[in-house]
Amino acid sequence: MAKTFLSNAVLGAVIALAFAPAIARAQFSDSYNFIKAVKDRDGNKATEILNKPGTTIIDTRESATGETGLQIATKRRDISWMGFLLGKGAKADLRDLQGNTALMHAAQIGFAEGAQLLLKLRASVDVANNAGETPLIRAVQNRDPVMTRILVTAGANPAKTDRLAGMSALDYAQRDTRGGAILKILNEAKPAKPVAGPKL
Repeated sequence: MAKTFLSNAVLGAVIALAFAPAIARAQFSDSYNFIKAVKDRDGNKATEILNKPGTTIIDTRESATGETGLQIATKRRDISWMGFLLGKGAKADLRDLQGNTALMHAAQIGFAEGAQLLLKLRASVDVANNAGETPLIRAVQNRDPVMTRILVTAGANPAKTDRLAGMSALDYAQRDTRGGAILKILNEAKPAKPVAGPKL
């Protein structure tokens, strides 16, 4: 009797250990599968996951980089997927492990159409990354007049400084002897109107 009980207990422990990884995988499967669907451009799978009752998976992050599906789509210049994810409620201002938003990624790669879509759907134009760099600073460093104009038109602050060098987009443009066109855009920028906060 004792041997049978011991055998059953050992068998139960072995079965539990065998199924533990599967249970752990199941807990994270929607997140993993959603990010994989975005990477694979599998719209059917992404929609299936997003349509599950009570799901909050739209802003899930890739574990190694902290990037959301929206950031992944932005980095590959995929305006269709960006529109799909934003239409499903993806938050434009979430930051990855480096502090970069989708708009920063768009500025980094010169993806004007993506930046315009994000700004149209109210992405914050001056969110800085972990180094204090704004999308405008990045656009100026890349000598990208198109992106610079898009960001300035949306109200980006040319005087906002980074944390690495304590320099602003305007400072970087002034130091760049080949940045005349960009400097002109920045100098012509109108100060952004202050956002009215709640009255106390």
